[in-house]
Parts: sequence; structure tokens; C-alpha cells
Amino acid sequence: MRVFAVSDLHVNYESNARWVEALSGQDYTDDILILAGDLSDSLGQIETYLNILARRFNKVLYVPGNHEMWIIRSPELEDSIAKFAEVCRVARSSGASTECLCTDALTIVPLLGWYDYSFGAPCDELRNAWMDFRACRWPAHMNERQVTQFFAGMNEPLPRPQSTVVISFSHFLPRIDLIAGYVPQRFWYLHPVMGSDILERQIRRLGASIHVYGHSHVNRHVSIDGVAYVNNAFGYPSEIGTTAKRLRCIFDANR
Repeated sequence: MRVFAVSDLHVNYESNARWVEALSGQDYTDDILILAGDLSDSLGQIETYLNILARRFNKVLYVPGNHEMWIIRSPELEDSIAKFAEVCRVARSSGASTECLCTDALTIVPLLGWYDYSFGAPCDELRNAWMDFRACRWPAHMNERQVTQFFAGMNEPLPRPQSTVVISFSHFLPRIDLIAGYVPQRFWYLHPVMGSDILERQIRRLGASIHVYGHSHVNRHVSIDGVAYVNNAFGYPSEIGTTAKRLRCIFDANR
């Protein structure tokens, strides 16, 4: 059994969708796929491509990203909380799981999240440019920090893994220093919407040795204080310098 990771497939792009469709139907039947968010904002596409992935892998473990919370193509839904519930329902009906996987040897824990500006305060440029501010709609009583607390609260109580290996995964970044130092300064205004340090605290409480994340579209594998942080984003078709466009094996039980 192997565990593969990928995020940010964005199957609304035809070339990305064709890549998913072309995955082998034989090579991964004993394996697990961690899918760390941003599959699509379309419920129909989420259903279609989770069905495809569930037929390719023994298990698909999935956590929604920010694009899944967009309701611009789901006008029948009241808000992004309702969209989240629909995404989870579609995931389950498609054969994917949004729940923990626990075996004697391995525990894999999905961590829901959002951003709460613990990485910095949003500027006017960010407010004007970031699509979430227009494509998501939250209940009137919830600001971004409360949205983060809502999702982080859904991770509780955290499991108490007894396995040899504990892997956690989230769409959002759990710490600001995961943003690569070579990212040009002109993109630093995006830091506030990259993640939340609440996730980092949950990772440490879990005792995870590997954490998979997405969202930044900048692939990395870095170890910090005993945790290996892995980003294997597929990304947009034009992003060929920071994304690898392939699955990444993060655990192999035979090694």
C-alpha cells in the first residue's frame, strides 16, 4: 500500500481534467489518494471526477478547498456553509471520504480550515483581487475569523492515533513560513488568505509526522520541527515552474 498526494486539480481546465481521466486504472488499486482541495467549484464536476478517482484508487481521502465554497454556480444554495454540506454529500456518494482513516500502521486525518488573517491583515489590493470575497457568501453573523473557527471546530475532537505513522492534510497552509522564500514580493499581499496557524496547533496535537497541504500552487517538501510538510499542487495549466503535474508518493508501506 502506498499513499499519494495531490491538490488543486482545478478540473474546470480541460487539460487538467484530461490528466485525471488518463490516470491508470490498474496501477493504484491498492493505494490511497490524499486530495487536498480545489478540485472544482462545480458540484457536477466534483461528483464526476471524484467518481473517476474513486475507481482508480483503493481509497480517496478528500478535504474541500476555497474554490469548493464558491456559490456563483450554485445560486440555489443559501450560502457557502450550505455549499460545504453539499460538497461533503457529493463526496460521500462518489466513493470518496472526508473522514479519518485509521489502521494499526497508519492514520490519515483530514483537517478542515479557512484563513483568519493570522498570516497578516488584508490590504485593499487583496480585497479587490481575491475572488473568494465575491464568490463565497457566508451567514451574516460570520466574519472570516469565525468561518475559520467553524471549520477548525469541525476537526474536534481530534483523534488519538495509536498508529506508527500519522499523516494529516488540509487545503490551507498551517504556517506562514511554508511560503517559499523565492516567491516574488509582488505576491506577498496574498499572505493573509493563505491559511491559519490554528491548523498548525492541531497538527502538533495530532502528533503528525507528515502534513500535506495545497492552495499556494507552489510545490514544496520541507521538514520543520519533526514534521514533513508536502505541497504537491497540480495547479493551473500555465503554472509549469512551481507545480509538478504528477502524483507524489508520500508513504510506502513496503519500504
